[in-house]
Amino acid sequence: MKNIFIACDTSSNQVVKKIIKNSKIKSKNYKIGYKFGLEFFYSKSGRKFIEKLKVKNIWLDVKIFDIPNTSSAVIKSLKDLKNISYITVHVSGGLQMLKAIKRTTKKYNKKLKILGVTVLTSFSNSSIKKVGHTKSIKDLVRKQALLAKAAKLDGIVCSAQEIKFIKKVCKKMEIITPGIRFKSENSNDQKRVMSPEEAFKSGATSIVMGRSLVNGNIKNNIKKLIKSLN
Repeated sequence: MKNIFIACDTSSNQVVKKIIKNSKIKSKNYKIGYKFGLEFFYSKSGRKFIEKLKVKNIWLDVKIFDIPNTSSAVIKSLKDLKNISYITVHVSGGLQMLKAIKRTTKKYNKKLKILGVTVLTSFSNSSIKKVGHTKSIKDLVRKQALLAKAAKLDGIVCSAQEIKFIKKVCKKMEIITPGIRFKSENSNDQKRVMSPEEAFKSGATSIVMGRSLVNGNIKNNIKKLIKSLN
């Protein structure tokens, strides 16, 4: 079963409660999940809210990126959050950091899946050069995917445009794609976008959608999405 993660990009508990309440839709082929980023996790009661959540398929998108010891300590500090299924780390942190995170996860929460974040979907080839990279996004993501594979991470987070060659590199790993928009929508702050249908067709195991689903009637938006995928 493939995942549809709803990005809970808010600092409001009430907004998240509304999202969860209106997204309980049954589907034979797709499972709804919830992605919590830094905005919610760092909010006043965000961590406690997540700790008490009874829903399944929770993704903590905190994008860990630090020296190996500090990164391991982050995982250890989250050991009480037994209900989270996924957590993200920046592959750019290097092999030693990734391995340290993987070791600590095995010790404190064996069920937690580690997702390696590659180049953010807000970057284009021109903007990535401005921060010092000389490689194209495609070459950089391919190199990062090999690093994630070497560290034995559980999945890769990449734009849908990189799915096909990522699948060749990481055959057994999950591939999660943000930057997903309905065909009728604008891309907004995302540069490398794709429609839900195209992403799953390309081989994504999960997609992430935020504003496209939570703006307006959440339940109708999700039904529209699932209908377009079936």
